[in-house]
Amino acid sequence: MLKKTLTMAALAGALVFSNGFVLAADQDRDQTRSQDQTRDRIKDRDQDRDQDRDQDRVYGSQLMTQQERNEYRNKMRSAKTEQEREQIRAEHHERMKVRAKERGVTLPDDPPARGGAMKPGAGMGPGGGMGSGGGRGR
Repeated sequence: MLKKTLTMAALAGALVFSNGFVLAADQDRDQTRSQDQTRDRIKDRDQDRDQDRDQDRVYGSQLMTQQERNEYRNKMRSAKTEQEREQIRAEHHERMKVRAKERGVTLPDDPPARGGAMKPGAGMGPGGGMGSGGGRGR
C-alpha cells in the first residue's frame, strides 16, 4: 500500500511539474506572438509614415506608384552632383505636370522645398519661442 501511495505521489508531482513546463511554453509562445504583432504594427506605422513623408517631399507623388517613388529616390541618391540632381528633378517635374494634366489633377507650379530648409521669413518670429522668464517660479 505504501509503495502504491508513493508511486501515486510521484506521478502527481511529475504531472504538476510537467504542467509547469507546458504553462511556461505557452507563455513564451504568447509573448513571442505579441512581440511579433507589435513589430508588425511598428513596421506598418513606419511604412505609412515614410509614404506620407515621400508624398510631402516628392513632387507629384500622389500620382506615382510606390515603385515609381522608390525608383525616383534611388535615382536621386545615385546622382553624383547637385547639377545632376537638379536635372533629374526638372525632368521629373515636367513628367508629373503632364501626368497631372492627363488625369485632370492640379499640382502646384513649384516642387516642394528641398532639404527641409526654412525659407526667409519663416520661423517663430517676434514673440515666439521660449522668451525670458516664464519658468516654474512664476
